[in-house]
Amino acid sequence: MEANIIDGRAIASALRAKIGEAAHALAAERGIRPGLAVILVGSNPASQVYVRNKVRDTTAAGMRSFEHRLPETVSEDELLTLVHTLNADDQVHGILVQLPLPAHIDAGRIIEAIAPKKDVDGLHPLNAGKLSAGIQGLVPCTPLGCVLLAKHALGDLSGMDALVIGRSNLVGKPVAQLLLAENATVTIAHSRSSDLPAIARRADLLIAAVGRPEMVRGDWIKPGATVIDVGINRVPAPEKGTGQFKLVGDVHFSEARQVAGAITPVPGGVGPMTIACLLANTLGAACAIHGLPQPDLREVAG
Repeated sequence: MEANIIDGRAIASALRAKIGEAAHALAAERGIRPGLAVILVGSNPASQVYVRNKVRDTTAAGMRSFEHRLPETVSEDELLTLVHTLNADDQVHGILVQLPLPAHIDAGRIIEAIAPKKDVDGLHPLNAGKLSAGIQGLVPCTPLGCVLLAKHALGDLSGMDALVIGRSNLVGKPVAQLLLAENATVTIAHSRSSDLPAIARRADLLIAAVGRPEMVRGDWIKPGATVIDVGINRVPAPEKGTGQFKLVGDVHFSEARQVAGAITPVPGGVGPMTIACLLANTLGAACAIHGLPQPDLREVAG
C-alpha cells in the first residue's frame, strides 16, 4: 500500500487563513497591523520567486508588506544601515533578509544586526539560544513547518523515535530542538554518520534535510514511518527534453512511498509551510512588541 501524501499546500493554506483572521482581529480591535519587511539583495532567480510569494501572502493575510530590493553590488555597511532603519520603524514587526547573500557580505553580521524581537527567520543567536533553552520565542520557519506537518500526520509526537538527517543551523539543529520540545526521542545524523541506512530504519519519523538529491532510499525507511522531506534539489530531467530540469527532494520519493506510512512531496510539502510559518512568526512578533499575549505558534495550526 502506498504512503499517504501529506499535502503541504492545503495545510499551509488553512494555516494562512487562521493567521489572516487573527491579523485582521488585531487590526480591528487594537489598531495594530502586523508588518513584514523583506530584503532581497541581487537577482538570484529562486530568491526572487520566494520573495514574490512572501510579499503576496503577507498582503493576502492583511499584513503590511515592505519590500526592499538592493543591487548585487550593495555594500555590507549600506545593508546594515537599512536593517537598523527597519529595526527602528514602528510599522515593521518582522525583518527577513533573503539568503543567500553575495560573497562580499557577512551573512552572520547581518543576522546579528536584526533586532531579536523582529527576527522572524529565527536565526539571531539570542533566538537560537531561547530555542535551545526551551524558552518561547521566534523559531526558524522551515523547522517549525516540518514539526507542524509531522503533528498533522501523527498527532502527538511524544515518545516517537525521530531522526533528523542534517545538522545545519537553518534546519537540522532547530528542528531537532523543536522535536525535543514535543517529547520525541531525537537522533541527529548526517552524511558522515556510520551506517546511516541502519540508523534511518529505526525511525518512526524521519526528517531529511541534508541537501543531497534522493539520498534517502526506499530501503532506508521503516515500514509505516512518516517522512518529511525538506530538500529542494534541481536536477537534469532528460525525459522532459534536452536541457530540462526538475525538482526532487533528499528522499527518493517513488521508492519511499512504497514503504512509508505518510510522506511529503517535493514540491508541495515543506515549502508552502515555510511561508505560512513566516506569517505566524510575524503575527507573534507584532503581539510581543506591543505587550500582548504571544500566540503559541505550534498551536496556531491546531
